[in-house]
Amino acid sequence: MTRRKLAIIGNGMATGRLLDDLARRGGLKMFDVSVFGEEPHGCYNRILLNRILDGGSADEIILKPAAWYAENGVTFRSGLRVNRVSHGTNRLWTANGAEHFFDVAVFATGSVPRIPTVDGVNGPNGKPKPGVFAYRTIADVERMRAAAKPGSRAVVVGGGLLGLEAAKGLADLGVHVTVAHLFDTLMNRQVDALGGQFLRRAIEKLGIAVRTSANTKAVLGRDRVTGLSLGGGQELPADFVVFASGIRPRVDLATEAEVPTNSGILVDDRMQTDLPDVYAVGECAEHGGVVYGTVQPIYEQCAVLADVLTGANPAARYRGSKVYTKLKVAGVEVASMGAIEAVHADDEVVQVIEEKRGVYRKLVIQNGRLSGAVLVGDASAAAGLVRRFERGDPLPPNRLDVFASPERTALPAVNELVCNCHGVTRGMLTDAVRGGCRTVQDLSAKTGAGTGCGSCLGQIAALVGKAAKPAAVAV
Repeated sequence: MTRRKLAIIGNGMATGRLLDDLARRGGLKMFDVSVFGEEPHGCYNRILLNRILDGGSADEIILKPAAWYAENGVTFRSGLRVNRVSHGTNRLWTANGAEHFFDVAVFATGSVPRIPTVDGVNGPNGKPKPGVFAYRTIADVERMRAAAKPGSRAVVVGGGLLGLEAAKGLADLGVHVTVAHLFDTLMNRQVDALGGQFLRRAIEKLGIAVRTSANTKAVLGRDRVTGLSLGGGQELPADFVVFASGIRPRVDLATEAEVPTNSGILVDDRMQTDLPDVYAVGECAEHGGVVYGTVQPIYEQCAVLADVLTGANPAARYRGSKVYTKLKVAGVEVASMGAIEAVHADDEVVQVIEEKRGVYRKLVIQNGRLSGAVLVGDASAAAGLVRRFERGDPLPPNRLDVFASPERTALPAVNELVCNCHGVTRGMLTDAVRGGCRTVQDLSAKTGAGTGCGSCLGQIAALVGKAAKPAAVAV
């Protein structure tokens, strides 16, 4: 029986997860799968790009090396941009002019950096002038590292997760770094104003200057970057500028193919577009008016799409996600979920401030249940809060009890969630160690833990270290 041809356009984290979910459901044997990726690498963890800035190699963040595709029967067409898709004739064309047929197509084109349309970004040739960088790909970060000389000056435009990670990485290389953020609050999508103050203090303690409410007007310098001009006539001297000022869904290919788009590629609860056998997933997909840019919702979308494509669960539907994040941002623990501000007049807000420790914790409560939380400086309560947030459990009358040790250890240790992105518990990791995993890489490959946001890698490393210690010998 001839297998149907499945073309996946894009090779980011969404594609990597979709391939895993298809494999678990027998989909890689059901379909003749081809993956089209513009970069020369297998898919990698974009959240961990800072490791390359720190001197690591691309191999450290690769989720699927090129050999994986071949070993699993997937045709991997790397370094090739898809230039055109025709759903009417079920064909697509790559930049080298080759034509490829498909029965089913999945757009997983991800997003592109949102670089402000300001003067001076491009040189006379229309390309970014020397000293202008985006913070998006392995190649971007490798170029940044080459430019980062000790004592040089850099401005990072954008105070979100990637911008702060870029700033920390550059500062570690001896670069004098200033973060210029358009909004009043760093990581304004994840933390409130007070949480942003705690985060800012922690960032400034690292020797990184922070400018908030900073509206970028122009990149200075004729032949190469010499600085950045801000609103109000301020100028920041710089040898290079890094733009980490957000992303936008990559929909140009879909739009040209007459696939309905808005901010993203419009999909229904089956992750299908308005066209038969054409789907979209990840940062390029718009569901219910929302485009998700974090790992957890994208992985939930992939599970539904794999169920639909393989028929493993024809009734599977994506209903949107309760978004939460738990990260270590430039060395600072940050967790956020749901509403970060009160929405209704009768919402209850609980804030705990520990100035000396640099810790800030906030709960937003609606009808006795958690509707949102912000943690900065200490995210140890995040796992318990996430459980309550997802299940809608009633909170205890003394709200502060949710931060106490008994709340965090209410479940047996084996059921403690270590990796939120992949739902990996301590017990699952322990079983993998008993089964022969002896390194963090082994555990990640076996369970998926640590291949999402990466915030659990420290816990995984500690578990590996504990397992590696010889048992005590009685004397």
